[in-house]
Amino acid sequence: MPRMPDGRFQIEFYDVDYEQLHNYKLPDDIQQVINGVNRKIAANDSLDDVMNFLYEHTIDICPCDRIGLAFVIEEGRRVLSRWTRATYEDLQLTDGFIEDLHMTTRYGVVDKVRVRLVHDFQAYADLNPDLESTQLLLKEGIKSSMTSPLISDGQVIGMLMRHSRTPAAFTEQHVYQHLATAELLTQAVVNALRIEEMDKLNKSYMEMLGFVSHELKSPLASVNMTAQLLLNGYIGDITEKQRDKIESIKGKVDYLSGLVREYLDLARLEGGELEANPVKDVDFIGEVMDMALDVVESQVVDSGMKVRWDRPEDMKRIEIDTDLMKIVAVNLLSNAVKYGNEGGQITVETRIDNGSLFVSIENEGPGFPEEQKQRLFQKFSRLQTEELRSKKGTGVGLYTCWRIILLHGGRIWADSEHGKWARFSFEIPQPLKAYEEEGLIVG
Repeated sequence: MPRMPDGRFQIEFYDVDYEQLHNYKLPDDIQQVINGVNRKIAANDSLDDVMNFLYEHTIDICPCDRIGLAFVIEEGRRVLSRWTRATYEDLQLTDGFIEDLHMTTRYGVVDKVRVRLVHDFQAYADLNPDLESTQLLLKEGIKSSMTSPLISDGQVIGMLMRHSRTPAAFTEQHVYQHLATAELLTQAVVNALRIEEMDKLNKSYMEMLGFVSHELKSPLASVNMTAQLLLNGYIGDITEKQRDKIESIKGKVDYLSGLVREYLDLARLEGGELEANPVKDVDFIGEVMDMALDVVESQVVDSGMKVRWDRPEDMKRIEIDTDLMKIVAVNLLSNAVKYGNEGGQITVETRIDNGSLFVSIENEGPGFPEEQKQRLFQKFSRLQTEELRSKKGTGVGLYTCWRIILLHGGRIWADSEHGKWARFSFEIPQPLKAYEEEGLIVG
């Protein structure tokens, strides 16, 4: 198979050539394992059963300390760890871990349909310090890895990964063995994906239906009752009591408007209608941040909060989609108010840093524990902590922010000290054109 070494990362890529693979003579012990996997798939065994069989029958005949399986989700934009087993117990990268693909060399596995060998994991990590999965695997003592695509109907739907605590553990012979196994696993993965997607869609639909029914029913009934009181003259001329009622109506209407805005943004994103149309020479401070702060000003005032922002006076003009970035700024600022301490402070930072637009929004509040971090930026996912469960929300806003930042070729992340503060940050490369030419912006 054609081999493409990359000395920068101590990596090799192999193009997938199934015709050559089918002509390759596999060792007898590997062929027996493949036959066993084939029988289990034909018997409709579960994906977990198939993977456990593969692990138990190949761990001694392939230089490997860890086997992992991941699903490619969000139309090739993310990878979700689905199954993991190792010869050791101190796993750091566990099932359920999600990572963006577009800034990693694993994107080549999906986009170019290649097998990737990493011979020196430490060298790769040194050049990619922001890749959380790589850092977690280093903590497990991983020194080299082999990743192959799982292909169905011409589309990469997942990845099969072997990791070793020995440097440069994998050779071209192992690539053939790994691909032969991966090719068989595809059907089991397709079946598992279909089942999980159906369960997920059904659950999301029921949760959203229940949420919308519950959240809209009471406010609308209250608005209607208040309107009837006003129409029937029970309150009379404008008094403090009337003012309170009108303010109550305004608050409920604002709340409903927020829900409608979030769901409309999500619907447009999911329908492919919301695409990045960046323009150059944008005054980010005036055209995005000032507008977003105006939108949330009443929320800030009502909560008694203060916004601390050292507004940069001479910030370089940039290239972005202004309308989309307003959605991001409003969402992050609204969340800072909603989940912050009453009377607390919101700290905003904006700057151009190392050729990228950098923005962070921090609040004083309950924050979130480290183990809940992976729930952020997922559709319909909300943090399950005692302090946050009582707050009304959809789990849509942060996901929408992630999609918009990704459309700009950037990244978004969150940090927190539980019980004290939470900070959401994003960066977008400048200029965008250079990143589009490298194929790193995913629309």
